[in-house]
Amino acid sequence: MFEVSVKGDIASSHILHGYPGKCKDLHGHTWKVEVTIAGEKLDPIGLLVDFRKVKKDLHELLETLDHKHLNDLPAFKDVNPSTENLAKHIYEEFVKTIAPPLRLKKVTVWESELSRVTYYR
Repeated sequence: MFEVSVKGDIASSHILHGYPGKCKDLHGHTWKVEVTIAGEKLDPIGLLVDFRKVKKDLHELLETLDHKHLNDLPAFKDVNPSTENLAKHIYEEFVKTIAPPLRLKKVTVWESELSRVTYYR
């Protein structure tokens, strides 16, 4: 089994409704995002997937979130834009760019250098 991972980042704001601390107020993060694609077979030139394609697809997705107030986006209309829900949203959107037999293994989102969430199915 092979895994290919690519990172990107977004700077966005959010409010965590119902949170009993400072995060209930408007604040922002520079989130780091990593997507990991898995597969068993390499193509004829020895690649699982072209890094350039994965970077492009990730960049296009992250552009929809970058410099936005996450609470205002349709994806977070009914859920708090927590780091957990952000990771799930990115997974659900990015998986659409993966062609079988490859699979999206996981999405990891760092809210800071010390705190991260990983979402996978």
